[in-house]
Amino acid sequence: MDVSEPASISSGIAERYATAIFELSQEGKLLPKLEAGVDDLAAALEGSSDLREVISSPVLSRAEQGAAIAAIAKKMKLPVPLAQGMALMAEKRRLFVLPQLIAQLRALIADEKGEVNADVTSAKALTKAQSDKLAKTLKASVGKDVKINATVDESLIGGLIVKVGSKMIDTSIRSKLSSLQSSMKEVG
Repeated sequence: MDVSEPASISSGIAERYATAIFELSQEGKLLPKLEAGVDDLAAALEGSSDLREVISSPVLSRAEQGAAIAAIAKKMKLPVPLAQGMALMAEKRRLFVLPQLIAQLRALIADEKGEVNADVTSAKALTKAQSDKLAKTLKASVGKDVKINATVDESLIGGLIVKVGSKMIDTSIRSKLSSLQSSMKEVG
């Protein structure tokens, strides 16, 4: 069995829902609200283990997942196309692709705005000045405005991991130590 198959299936499912939600939002001139809703949803998903449990639980029925997602969408005041798309995903038991949906929607919104998203992981939170300088440097390299999605991973020790499209730059100390350890094993 091809190991990448489940990931590509999830990505394909998310892409179809994202395209529909994006096009409905575009027709209704709701892209700024969609962008804010996607950012809020991403933050909620990252910060709430309960929400992650709801979207991935095989124990919850479709109705229970749908009710939970409807309540969350109402509480967060998500735009109608996003709320309806998530309700349909719950009905079809597709909520497990919500993280990929968020990534796809961010990519579509960024493309519409002439931007590119960069996922940046650092050992500690970037300051506004550091983030701005990194965005400026990446813009010079990529040729488009860069929107940074920053996350913190203290296990990196220091440095950054930057992903822009299919390119990844890993300047983390963890990576350098791992590389050094591998080369030491080759010698000894």
